[in-house]
Amino acid sequence: MRSDNIGGGQFSRFRRNPQAGFGDVETGPHESPLNALGRSLDGNPTITYHPALPKDPHAGNGQRTVFGKHRPFWPRRDGTVVARWLFLSAGSVFGLVVLGGLTRLTESGLSITEWRPVAGSVPPLSKADWASEFDKYRASPEFALLNPNITLNEFKKIYWMEWGHRLWGRVVGITYVVPLIYFVLKRRVTPRTAVKLCGIGGLIGFQGFLGWWMVKSGLKDDLFEPGSHPRVSQYRLVSHLGTAFIIYGSMVWMGLNIMKEFRFFKEADHGRWRFRKSIAPYLNVPRRASLALTVLVFITAMSGGIVAGLDAGMIYNEWPLMDGGLAPPKAELFKDFYSRRLDKADRWWRNMLENPAMAQLDHRILAVTTFSSVIALWAYTRLKVETAERMPPRAKVLMLRAVQIVCVQAALGITTLLYLVPVPLAAAHQAGSLALFTVALALRNRLIVSRLLLSRCGQIMRKKHDRFTPQHRPSWISNRKWSR
Repeated sequence: MRSDNIGGGQFSRFRRNPQAGFGDVETGPHESPLNALGRSLDGNPTITYHPALPKDPHAGNGQRTVFGKHRPFWPRRDGTVVARWLFLSAGSVFGLVVLGGLTRLTESGLSITEWRPVAGSVPPLSKADWASEFDKYRASPEFALLNPNITLNEFKKIYWMEWGHRLWGRVVGITYVVPLIYFVLKRRVTPRTAVKLCGIGGLIGFQGFLGWWMVKSGLKDDLFEPGSHPRVSQYRLVSHLGTAFIIYGSMVWMGLNIMKEFRFFKEADHGRWRFRKSIAPYLNVPRRASLALTVLVFITAMSGGIVAGLDAGMIYNEWPLMDGGLAPPKAELFKDFYSRRLDKADRWWRNMLENPAMAQLDHRILAVTTFSSVIALWAYTRLKVETAERMPPRAKVLMLRAVQIVCVQAALGITTLLYLVPVPLAAAHQAGSLALFTVALALRNRLIVSRLLLSRCGQIMRKKHDRFTPQHRPSWISNRKWSR
């Protein structure tokens, strides 16, 4: 048994296994050095002391140290329980987005005219409470212009829909914040991850404010055109929807990153092979295309929010033509009516965001572009021999899932338009957009390697092969990408 002075003596107090290639981790008889390091980074007691050397005088009574220093206050890796919690939270956000779409489709969003974050959790329980809520609704523009003959029982139906949406939002916030506090206090996450998780928590709180800001736009007569029925501002609707997508995507992305790092250290013997495939130049095109596809799916979903906010799905209910042509007449697309400047300089972009005909045309173009992009990327990864051979197996599965979902999504969009936006089809169409966004995120995550994990992998491999001279060192160790 011997001790080695590696790196200026910082590992001189640890016992080294001559077969390991590391100066700080003891490996088992049938264990690879990477697995041993993975256990040490997981916080397990894999480090042993040389019996002839004294313990660190600064470590306290019997306290172990890591790399000659105190055990770090924060863990080196995030636990898989954090990833599972993030996936469950993302699933809850997914359901909340679908319920929000149902609330919008059933025109239930303006049934509650007050924002009470705490007291609003309790629904009306007595006849007097229901009468009070009904009186508040009858004072709103929606009652006067859209539902003047609504009864109390009909009001209860739309009230329960909006109340359930708000309650679900509160549940999402509570089930996120409480575990987050626990993980941070118990030091189950790294500092970098803790900051990101707190940022998501802040977005969840901001999302509640955006929801009320959106509803408030439908409670004032001056925020919608004279003669039209009351509806929320399409700008605020898209802000609310976009923030929900960002929250959902952040949860899914962080969960995937944590699981990727866990699998790397759990299956460290295959880490070199997997990472060499991930950084292969033949995957540059799919890697960049997956990013563009994710952004394109997000933009298409937001254009769908514009269509929903303007009720643009109720016009031009035919496919693929619009009023007998591929596009409506130019006079219908660029109207001076929507311009608010004397020089009409804002006519172009205001028609895109406020003109229902233009909004539907934009959504059609984006949807066809998304569909074509998914099919083209799938064909490239199948027909390009070098790419097909080096595509990770899970990336191939995700690419196939993207093709399947985008085909179903296209069918749902067309049938929703042809049948004048029925609630079940429209809700399924919105859920399909979020499902496609999920697959695009997962595909992007599978094709890239984070700089942090890439750097850590490079450090591990260089330590393992430090016994080689530079001219005999494996070429993949000297690759510049490992040193980033």
